[in-house]
Amino acid sequence: MHVVTHRVVISLRKIDFNLVNFCCVKKMAASEILSRLETNAITAENMIKKLKLEIAEVKRLSAEEKNKTRVKALEAENEQLRKEIEEWKNKLIRLETANGIKQVPLPSNMISISQPDIKPIKMSPPAEEIPKPVASSESNQQHCDTANKKKKPVEGKKAKSGGTSEGATLEEPPVDVGRLDFRVGRIMSAKKHPDADSLYVEEVDVGEEKARTVVSGLVKFVPVGDLQNRLVVLLCNLKPVKMRGITSEAMVMCASTPEKVEILLPPAGSIPGDEIHVEGYPRVPDPVLNPKKKIFETVAPDLKTNLERVATYKGVAFTVPDKGVVTTPSLVGVSIK
Repeated sequence: MHVVTHRVVISLRKIDFNLVNFCCVKKMAASEILSRLETNAITAENMIKKLKLEIAEVKRLSAEEKNKTRVKALEAENEQLRKEIEEWKNKLIRLETANGIKQVPLPSNMISISQPDIKPIKMSPPAEEIPKPVASSESNQQHCDTANKKKKPVEGKKAKSGGTSEGATLEEPPVDVGRLDFRVGRIMSAKKHPDADSLYVEEVDVGEEKARTVVSGLVKFVPVGDLQNRLVVLLCNLKPVKMRGITSEAMVMCASTPEKVEILLPPAGSIPGDEIHVEGYPRVPDPVLNPKKKIFETVAPDLKTNLERVATYKGVAFTVPDKGVVTTPSLVGVSIK
């Protein structure tokens, strides 16, 4: 009996010891978990702060990039407006000159004026006055009046002709591709000429209120179906001319050989009315080309396609600003007309 009681006491002591150990382990585990949670919380907070800084930096860089893009766009727009202003100024000068308004060039600081040598004038003594006969005074007066009447119209003509020639000399643009009004057009409809088997009659939108009627000799080279709704390059300031009874108001520009003719292709994104420019040759087209001046005939020999199939004037590409260059499907090194 005494032995059994002793064993029970020992067992109870072991149980108490294990319970104490379990409680200590549990407290240690809870302490470690809390420590890890605190560490993770601090790490997460630092990462959040870092991410916030990075996001702010990205936003700042994005704003700067947008500003740069906007500035570039505004600069390009300003440049385009400047070119348009110059074109309209040149057109105004041409119209004023054509209407007889004399153009006065602005003074420049670089102009130097050399004064001619002034020679002294020898003064001769006054001649003795000779009394005029009274009887001849009336006839002299009549003679002077007649001379004045004859002289005045001549002086007026000289002044008028002198002003015109001076104005024309001051502001007459050079004869180059800038005098030609090349524009993008869209063929709205095309059909054969009722009185000519080799001609088409097309209605072409060139960005104006009314479509233009164009007569072209493309029947042998281009099927009528290929013309429908097609973008083309037109010369718009030729003098309108009747072709077999129908007035043609422009000319479709093509790369041409005796065996093959290809219509020029405006760049992608072009719309009716887009102007064709050639760098280095300011665009100041005549309202209507004067046939007597042979402007197109003078420029035409230098209109050609290059080896890259690009339409050029003296080797400089036909361009629609911000859209690209004018090309031809296959013909290289041939005339454009």
